[in-house]
Amino acid sequence: MADAGLYLGLISGTSADAIDAALVRFEGDAPRCIAAAATPYAPALRQRILDLALARREASFDCIGELDVEIGHAFASAAEALIEQHGIDRAELRAIGSHGQTLWHRPLAAHPFTLQLGDPNVIAERLRVTTVADFRRRDIAAGGQGAPLAPAFHAACLASSSETRAVLNLGGIANLTLLTPGERVRGFDTGPASGLMDAWCHEHTGAQFDRGGALAAQGRVDPELLSRCLADPYFNRPAPKSTGRETFHLHWLRAQLRGHEWVADVQATLLALTVHSVAAALQRECAGATRVIACGGGVHNGQMMSALRSVLAPVTLDTTAQHGIDPDYVEAIAFAWLARETLAGRAGNRPEVTGARGPRVLGAIFPA
Repeated sequence: MADAGLYLGLISGTSADAIDAALVRFEGDAPRCIAAAATPYAPALRQRILDLALARREASFDCIGELDVEIGHAFASAAEALIEQHGIDRAELRAIGSHGQTLWHRPLAAHPFTLQLGDPNVIAERLRVTTVADFRRRDIAAGGQGAPLAPAFHAACLASSSETRAVLNLGGIANLTLLTPGERVRGFDTGPASGLMDAWCHEHTGAQFDRGGALAAQGRVDPELLSRCLADPYFNRPAPKSTGRETFHLHWLRAQLRGHEWVADVQATLLALTVHSVAAALQRECAGATRVIACGGGVHNGQMMSALRSVLAPVTLDTTAQHGIDPDYVEAIAFAWLARETLAGRAGNRPEVTGARGPRVLGAIFPA
């Protein structure tokens, strides 16, 4: 059944490079994206986010409180721009689903927590549209990881009754959703993807990311470095599990280096780390998969997609574009979908994915 209302999803991922916004109408669970855009953060704001997220700056109540409001305004501006550019009447908007910007994610702390900034009060006040936010903390309060949350959306719109599929999100962190006909959906973070490669590339070339994998293509995989990286206990830890740049950051990488490595060789090895950790996780957890459907910014890294295609063969590697969803906006669309589920009083988590004690309606509602 079609939902006549529009939903707007907002998210900025681990790399904190831009705010993805997607205006979506749903027919059942099938999304029809009306418009989408990525709005880069102002450079100074992005730098403050990364300084805090990478522990390069001491946190204080003042800096976190002000950053929360500033990110809220940046999210509101991104939503306003998309609405105005496409001539959308705000009265058509049923709700905004805002993930915010993750600063820190500690699901295994003594008192587990996850922290997303981007004050939803600011978004609701500026847009005058009901805003649903703070999706992850209810799942953590229920004993879950709070992540990944997109598998529920993947299961709703990308599952097949005739083949076993996996959805592979190549964001700052890589995660897999495993969709086997007749079985419960599973999913987990496999380890680092673009986030660590972006950080290494930026530190040594000044570029924000390795466009198309060009830097990695200049290097050769260092098998000893790759072996040391893959020895991190996270890779063999059983699901449910989730991770972030609190674990896989440049300090972690430097601890694996011996000091003689070439920049391009390290980049090639980081790319291989993503490819091998994804392939090993898929083989271990879902050996019957016949199709992997990729999304996220990593699909534009031709070197990585080529390496994945080679190592996963004979499994077919698609992107979500071949299934009707722009791979750059799958997560923004997912949070539009989660907002719809929250307003309908339906659970948005999958306990079998996150490890929560049960299904939970996620998020808090900030009225228009």
